[in-house]
Amino acid sequence: MASADLKDELTCSICLNLYSDPVTLKCGHNFCRECIESVLDTQKGSEAYSCPECRAEFLERPVLQRNTTLCKAPFTRPGPNIAEHFLSQEEHEDVFCTYCIHTPVVASKTCLMCEASLCDLHLTVHSKSPEHVLIQPTKSFRNRRCSHHNKVFTYYCTEDAECLCVSCCLGEKHRGHQVDLLNEACKQKKEKLQIVHGRLIKEREETKKKVQCLQNHLKHIPEKGASIVERVCVKLKDLKMKQDNLEKHVLNEISKQQEQVSLSVSNLIQQLEIKEDSLSRKLSSIEELCRIIDPVLYLQADRDDFANNMGVNDNLKEIKADDLVEDLIISTLNSGMVDIMSGLQKGYYVQEASGVLLDVNTASNDVHISDDLKTASSSNIKHCPKTDTKRFEESTILAIKGFSTGRVFWDIEGSKAGAWRVGMAYPSISRNGKQACIGNNNKSWGLRSFNKQYSIRHDEKEIKLLFQPICYKVRIYLDYAAGQLSFYELGNSMRHLYTYDATFTEALYPVIVVWDNGWVRVLN
Repeated sequence: MASADLKDELTCSICLNLYSDPVTLKCGHNFCRECIESVLDTQKGSEAYSCPECRAEFLERPVLQRNTTLCKAPFTRPGPNIAEHFLSQEEHEDVFCTYCIHTPVVASKTCLMCEASLCDLHLTVHSKSPEHVLIQPTKSFRNRRCSHHNKVFTYYCTEDAECLCVSCCLGEKHRGHQVDLLNEACKQKKEKLQIVHGRLIKEREETKKKVQCLQNHLKHIPEKGASIVERVCVKLKDLKMKQDNLEKHVLNEISKQQEQVSLSVSNLIQQLEIKEDSLSRKLSSIEELCRIIDPVLYLQADRDDFANNMGVNDNLKEIKADDLVEDLIISTLNSGMVDIMSGLQKGYYVQEASGVLLDVNTASNDVHISDDLKTASSSNIKHCPKTDTKRFEESTILAIKGFSTGRVFWDIEGSKAGAWRVGMAYPSISRNGKQACIGNNNKSWGLRSFNKQYSIRHDEKEIKLLFQPICYKVRIYLDYAAGQLSFYELGNSMRHLYTYDATFTEALYPVIVVWDNGWVRVLN
């Protein structure tokens, strides 16, 4: 009884179903939003609006206030509103056969036309006509009937995505629309949903792989960072040591020059002091001659002494003191700094690989090579028969020169259309069959551009990258000793695409694969 009373309290007096989006008028009565709006629409143009329950009048169309109490989930938890909660509780209860009045028997089906539930026995004698739609047992017929015509939903409008009764199909609103039987529409939607479900599963698996790849990459970042820090610290320590040695060398050079110049200037001072004494003696002798008054005595003075006193020495004009040669010191400093930087470049900075040329003797006969040996293009013309064992069977060419030491990079530009792959490979890679394809073995590493998507491949494992090509210019960077092969896109700024970690056992040769009218040009 209490359940029935609660159901009455939660039932809209217009549609006689449980509230759907309940709203409240100023008089306090509750209705489904759609129901009361339909009633108010019919009252438009009249002198006043009125409540269908108590006939209270309003001069203006009343504002519909959402009933937060009825919309609130029970026990203040997120979920369905009170009416929906009551409905779900009601539907989870056992449903008994309507016609078994003496002994309750659990129903197996409910007929929407009859609004009756049937056990297996009564179901055998029930009408099998299409109008009698059978569903899983339920006590609630809410949303099972049309609120306008009070008829069972039997059709579905695919254009408006609405369930329809027979009368709705004949109405103006759905005239000319694609209308299917409910069961058929449900079947079609489930089939489409299964397709979407399968696609989402596949996309989820691909996403998981990408996440796993990024997580693995994330795990290696601290290790790589520590390795770089160690190398940088070693270089900085070496740089500091070389700077200290250069400082000592330059300071020693300055001290050496200072000592030499000081000795030279001291010798000059000594020579000048001797000359100064000689000049003083001559001055004294002249002064004594000048003090003789008697002309005879003056003229009879020692002529040699007189001649010596009258002589002029021009050595003063040739005396020039040495100075510190600052230009030589600066030259020594600059030369030492150049040597330090040159050593750093040889030991740490990456060198651009010079002279990356394509080896025509390895090119498959469906690849055209430019005269400068820098461009490989996919071609339908067979250029040369496959007689050389070094020649690839399909779409591939190696460079002439390989790398087995140091850090180098080489740049390429690929076609926007068509397909291509670039990377590095051992010269011992197979030239025929599936194993000749770059990335299908453990002897080659490649980056592919196809259908506006990047992917990397090695040892038959391919990973699609999150980045879409922007400029189709790529840098391939090799650190042979560290076992790293990296790919970067050269846009307005260099963007890292992927890095392989491996232990290289042979020299690595640049390799290019082109197909579907694709082409690749070496930019070095």
